[in-house]
Amino acid sequence: MTELLYYKDPYKTEFEASVLSFEKEGDRAFLVLDATSFFPEQGGQYADEGTINGLKVEDVQLKSGEVIHYMGKDAVFTVGEKVYGKVDFTKRFDRMQNHTGEHILSGTIHKMTGFDNVGFHLSDDIMTLDINGVMTWEQLRTAERKANEAVFADLKVDILYPTDEELKTIEYRSKKEINGKVRLVKIGDADICACCAPHVAYTGQIGLIKIVKAVKYKSGMRLNVCCGRRALADYNMRYDEVEKVSVLLSAKPEEIGSACESILDKYEKEKFTLKKIKRELIKEKISDVEHTGGNLTFEIEDSDNDDLREAVNEGVKKCDGICAAYTRTGEGYSFVMGVREGEFAPYRNDILTALGGKGGGRGNMISGTLSCDKEKIEEFFKEYKRKQ
Repeated sequence: MTELLYYKDPYKTEFEASVLSFEKEGDRAFLVLDATSFFPEQGGQYADEGTINGLKVEDVQLKSGEVIHYMGKDAVFTVGEKVYGKVDFTKRFDRMQNHTGEHILSGTIHKMTGFDNVGFHLSDDIMTLDINGVMTWEQLRTAERKANEAVFADLKVDILYPTDEELKTIEYRSKKEINGKVRLVKIGDADICACCAPHVAYTGQIGLIKIVKAVKYKSGMRLNVCCGRRALADYNMRYDEVEKVSVLLSAKPEEIGSACESILDKYEKEKFTLKKIKRELIKEKISDVEHTGGNLTFEIEDSDNDDLREAVNEGVKKCDGICAAYTRTGEGYSFVMGVREGEFAPYRNDILTALGGKGGGRGNMISGTLSCDKEKIEEFFKEYKRKQ
């Protein structure tokens, strides 16, 4: 049986142990020790990283009660051999900060709303927690503030192993039913939760808890949270981006929101004005076209479907056939086609097949995309006759 040193002292990351078993299979080796400081992947948290006798530990998993250290193809150990292990403490402490911070935030949310944390994931890049209810941003900000008050209070983090009788009298959080001995992480009056992972000794070591994103997820919400060093890194990233925008807008950092709103408002007004001018130009362009008994085509550059529709509405007055308006989009064209009277359906499939198009619509007009070139569009409509 392996002694779990990470439970005795999560800050002790260098250790000596004896090899209980060693096996190889292909390019991987499997090592079991009589003691280890390597926390195996479980409870939504990645396994610790580090080395044994200077060789990289590629993964650590818990299987049938045994902590399995996965080593590379160069690893060679003998049963009974003494080995030296070293856990990457920078990553261990980062996870301790974030996992303990998650406990406090989840406990705070539960006290405020009764919602439970029903999902947890902690990787090197992101920490997410899923709650089974929806909160407003104001409620989340309140929960964040209260959680940080627990951090600033520097509360002691206690690890408890209550008896079965004692457990009946304790109200604690747990995401699943637990068989056997229950390990509780108690953080002052802030939270008490069943958990298998290493945690900091005092909440002050978390530094800061910050909710950076909140989205609706299933019937509840998914929160992205940063604690400790990650929270500092996130703040620095956002600070740098705000400074860039501040310089570009010639506005103080605290005024960039208002500056952006002003620019967007001006943009929308100018966009509306340009839209009106463009519509007038389209009408003017089409008004100069002589009436024809055949088809009409118009290429209108830098246009959207509304512009194309406007062109077709005007164009069908000038022809007895099909009016097609199109604009370049990537490798092909967007189009709107229409007729003055009747349904477009009788000739839609012929046209789309011939021009490599996709689209649909109702009544006398359709829209979609074409994959052919301009020359093929123009040539096709010179010859195409409407079905009667």
